Amino acid sequence: MKFHKQIEIVEVGPRDGLQNLKDWIPTEFKIKLINDLIAAGINTMEMTSFVHPKAIPQMKDAETVTKTVIGQFIDKGARIFALVPNLRGAKIADECGLKEITYVVSASEKHNLANINRTVEQSLDELAKIRTELPNIQIRLDVATAFGCPFLGDVSEDLVINLIKAAADIGINTITLCDTIGVANPKQVYELSQKVSKEFPNLPLGLHLHDTRGMGLANYLAAMEAGISIFETSIGGLGGCPFAPGAAGNTATEDLVNMLNGIGVETNIDVNKLVDISRVIEDTLEMKLTSHMVNVNTSCTGIQ
Repeated sequence: MKFHKQIEIVEVGPRDGLQNLKDWIPTEFKIKLINDLIAAGINTMEMTSFVHPKAIPQMKDAETVTKTVIGQFIDKGARIFALVPNLRGAKIADECGLKEITYVVSASEKHNLANINRTVEQSLDELAKIRTELPNIQIRLDVATAFGCPFLGDVSEDLVINLIKAAADIGINTITLCDTIGVANPKQVYELSQKVSKEFPNLPLGLHLHDTRGMGLANYLAAMEAGISIFETSIGGLGGCPFAPGAAGNTATEDLVNMLNGIGVETNIDVNKLVDISRVIEDTLEMKLTSHMVNVNTSCTGIQ
């Protein structure tokens, strides 16, 4: 098995992990969660989204969260960013002090319409506006439904490649392939990761893989064998797309870190602290998380 000796974990729990929860999560809890994750060794994080409150009510405090976190960590090496659905959201993110944003376009036309009420072409037009008006901001392109769509079914590699080509021509800085509903398998992940890497060698490539069918870790391992070293995960396995029927939670950050520790791959993240954070989430939000590590009986097995 050949793969990078160090993996970059991108934590998306404060955004993707919380966006589906119906009960309001206090702003103070969100800020503390971000603080605790950074203290555990998380250096790269998507912490909120600048979407309309009617679409995602849980993110209505995005400006407060962003300004507070930037004030605390701007000089401490943490790389923080937010998801934006349009130019307006990008401008607000920029005004709050963010230097990097995530912009989502689905490879599937039907999912793009359900997710942000736009055709893929319209989404690319909006991306072009963001690039023109904010030429210095770093843009991470999330390619949603890259491995399958709840409305379309199978998504061809050509749809993914053509979307990335169009976005690359506009000017993006990073690509993230997203298994929005968790239908990918290791062979598919390996092959698409290799193909995208070869087609776009100058753009960093990451993966965001859900664990709907229990294949999250296997898929990340396949991606590692394909040479990928940037992975998005969510604390406790929280999350899932609110506009994709059947989408379950993300792969848990602590599960991936534990696997990487076991095979000798460095993350510089404290898995014990991650487990503690997940247990606080369970107790505070009164919910059961999908994380495997949070359910490990440490008195019997220990956490490596």
